[in-house]
Amino acid sequence: MNNEKMKMKENEKENSILDMAPMTVLSPNNEEVTVRDLGHRSYQTTWDLQKELQQKVISGEMGDQLLLVEHEPVYTLGKNADRSHILSTHPAGISIFEIERGGDVTYHGPGQLVVYPILDLHRYRTSVSWYMRTLEEVIIQTLARFGIVGDRKTGLTGVWVGDEKIAALGVRMSRWVTMHGLALNVDPDLRYFQGIIPCGIREYGVTSMARLLEPCPSLKEVKEVLMEVFAQRFHVRLKRKP
Repeated sequence: MNNEKMKMKENEKENSILDMAPMTVLSPNNEEVTVRDLGHRSYQTTWDLQKELQQKVISGEMGDQLLLVEHEPVYTLGKNADRSHILSTHPAGISIFEIERGGDVTYHGPGQLVVYPILDLHRYRTSVSWYMRTLEEVIIQTLARFGIVGDRKTGLTGVWVGDEKIAALGVRMSRWVTMHGLALNVDPDLRYFQGIIPCGIREYGVTSMARLLEPCPSLKEVKEVLMEVFAQRFHVRLKRKP
């Protein structure tokens, strides 16, 4: 068993599907967040959907949304990314998207749980730092349920196990309505990360739950735990629709 597998410890907590039957999240003031599990969905299709839903949330046409998805192998570049961080050794034929989120380059692919919250932060807290730290805390507590100690690194975004990143974050906001979100490495092919300088950070590596756990939980198991933790951290109540 990998010696990076660690015992659970207490971390200081900051105050810090269109195709399937949706789950509903009810906040104390009865706001609803529709959680949609998109399964395997292309990056372009999901990106278009995010933009469409964000505009509908901004206009008040619909309530908050939460998308869960796995993508085909893609690299995405944030709006301030350095394209040279996609190395010449990257796999031929992989799609590359230049998108509007913050951050540098990252990889998405099968075995990675990608979560896109489309939330009107007026219903929560209008603070970018609070939102990012809360997303990180969702990941940290999700990992803890499986016996993995995740943590933050000062000055860097994301969640780390030792000196290796296990989850990346990148968001965009318009009128305090969010899009993009987080990517948790459950059991992806980590070789794709060798074709980039992940998040523009040269000195640290990348890991996954599968490298740290034996056996690795299924993506479905991780989704269920993450949704439970999300509800706790955002102080909302989950309710599955029939």
